[in-house]
Amino acid sequence: MPTDDRPLRALGFLTIGLFEESDPRAGHESTLRLIELGERLGFTSAWLRHRHLQYGISSPLTVLAAAGQRTERIALGTAVTPIGWENPLRLAEDLATVDLLCGGRLNPGISVGPPARFAEVRDALYPDTADAEDFGYGRARRLLDLVRGASTGGFRGTEGIEEYSDRVQPHSPGLAARIWYGAGSLGSARWAGENGLNLLTSNVIKDEGPDPDAVRADPGGYFAETQAAQIRAFRAAHPDGAAARVSQGLVVIPTDSATPGQIARYREYVERRSARTATAHGPARLRFAPDLLGPSAELAERLSAHAGYREVDEVAFALPFTFGHDDYVQILTDLAGALGPALGWRPAA
Repeated sequence: MPTDDRPLRALGFLTIGLFEESDPRAGHESTLRLIELGERLGFTSAWLRHRHLQYGISSPLTVLAAAGQRTERIALGTAVTPIGWENPLRLAEDLATVDLLCGGRLNPGISVGPPARFAEVRDALYPDTADAEDFGYGRARRLLDLVRGASTGGFRGTEGIEEYSDRVQPHSPGLAARIWYGAGSLGSARWAGENGLNLLTSNVIKDEGPDPDAVRADPGGYFAETQAAQIRAFRAAHPDGAAARVSQGLVVIPTDSATPGQIARYREYVERRSARTATAHGPARLRFAPDLLGPSAELAERLSAHAGYREVDEVAFALPFTFGHDDYVQILTDLAGALGPALGWRPAA
């Protein structure tokens, strides 16, 4: 955990990569420019969310392949790719290809479960096999095995002038150790640990407490303690124990260099979203962490008191969804120049 003798080791940022339907190229280019800026500012990592049939990046690996050609050092991740939308063998090929192109910097984050709004997309996505698809952990195990080099069970050898492999090609050594799982419950955190993955924990978790009414006085504190318990369960199940990697992804907005107009907009955004933290949502009883807004010195104090944050030494703070490019530049500049150092992190050379 980050302390005076174990400071924050890795500072990353996460973006959804919004774009306008009428001009999608501009939004994708903005995201690439933010990743380039992140490298110049010394960030450890940059992560892309995955959005299908929305106005956010639907193909993070494609964008990260481009980012890999425009950067040299910064780690590049997905947080997360919902693999219910993916064929594990084809995804394994794409992951290895992008990892090789960016020099071993890819950090794929994955999650399981049926595709979002599956009843509406199933005929377009799986017209013949929707009822037979495995959207559980078995699908993730298939992907992990293929990335690790397991046999596909196919032909290996030469037929005519064609040479065939029975494992995914290209193979990228070391990639499997950089796969992360996006967990939000005790069960999924334990599964990630048992399978030797790294853990991505975000600003959304599953409320598994016995008395939801007890959290009303301090929903943020309840979220933090629940998240901390999930992290501890992950490490207890992981072969690496306390050394197992965990990255936290709260929405954190420093205002050190923000203009009055930006601060007003940021505050309105946070206040508009704050009501959702007071209760659990939907059948899965999802809970949301409060967004953190303010000067870096204040944010550092609030994070240091956060039970979930105290369990990690890596973060990938999430950029708010609806801000403009100049806003993101200000936030990234303050994260790297003020908040990160306040938490003990130092930018890469």
